[in-house]
Amino acid sequence: MTDRVLDIDTLCRFEGGLNPLEPSKSAMPARIIGYGEISTIFEIGEPSLQGLAFKRLPVFQSTAEMDAYEDLFREYHRVLEEIGITVPWHATVRFTPETGNSVIYCVQEKMAEGSICHQLLHTLDDASILRLFVAVLQEMKKVWDFNASHEGIEVACDAQLSNWALLSPAPARSLDGDTLSLAYIDTSTPFIRLEGREQLNTDLFLRSAPSFLVWLIKLFFLEDVVSRYYDHHLVVSDIIANLYKEGRPDLVEPFIEEANRFFAEQVPHLNVRPITIKKVKSYYREDAFIWRLYLVLRKLDRFLHLRVLRKPYPYILPGNIRR
Repeated sequence: MTDRVLDIDTLCRFEGGLNPLEPSKSAMPARIIGYGEISTIFEIGEPSLQGLAFKRLPVFQSTAEMDAYEDLFREYHRVLEEIGITVPWHATVRFTPETGNSVIYCVQEKMAEGSICHQLLHTLDDASILRLFVAVLQEMKKVWDFNASHEGIEVACDAQLSNWALLSPAPARSLDGDTLSLAYIDTSTPFIRLEGREQLNTDLFLRSAPSFLVWLIKLFFLEDVVSRYYDHHLVVSDIIANLYKEGRPDLVEPFIEEANRFFAEQVPHLNVRPITIKKVKSYYREDAFIWRLYLVLRKLDRFLHLRVLRKPYPYILPGNIRR
């Protein structure tokens, strides 16, 4: 995949015929393969674009914004690879329409079916799932060690299981072998801080909310949501809390025990406070509220565009997310 040449002409034709409300009914049909809290991941059924996953970000209002995002996107991948985090083949493609926001597509090698780690929660035995969790913690240790040894720069990852893929073929029930190889796949939100200052323009991700409510989201939610990914305790709490969303609450306590053991034995110098089930439940309730509210506001914005302002709505919204 490293020598792949992206068929930009076909992607351009896709963008020209895209139906953001129903991507499957676009001129070139797209199939949804995953939902994040902000982005929708899809594949395009054209032969020259097969084997790729796409995120579409129609949020840019100037060339300068696009330049800054793409520069940070490339730097994020460079730093992750320096740290030792495996990332799939990737590219960005930009489109500038005559009216409305400009668009950047984040393109990535599509991982094998069934290899995304949150999917493995429902196929592997519990012992293998715990091994998978520890493998994710080992990947995050690389990030934490890098941050601790580099002055003035911090890198963060949204480490929940849905953002990691198993590189070896996914087994039916049990994981074999001494080590597990993982790839980090959620690179379209490049978290880098220089001298304590976030380099990502997080305002970009508020443009799909009603403009008259953006100040409210920034005031009460945005800083907390971004900062959690730099907090060792919270980023692991987030992984564990998502077990409720994934329908595996039975794994919460084993994950907590494994995480606290990892903190004590593998990264004692970080002085991470122990995770408790009470805190995980509280975290999950707050997190679910934030993202549920954000999706409601985005749907309100879509309604206002289509029914009140009679304007096209450019964003692909996630479907209903089970919580």
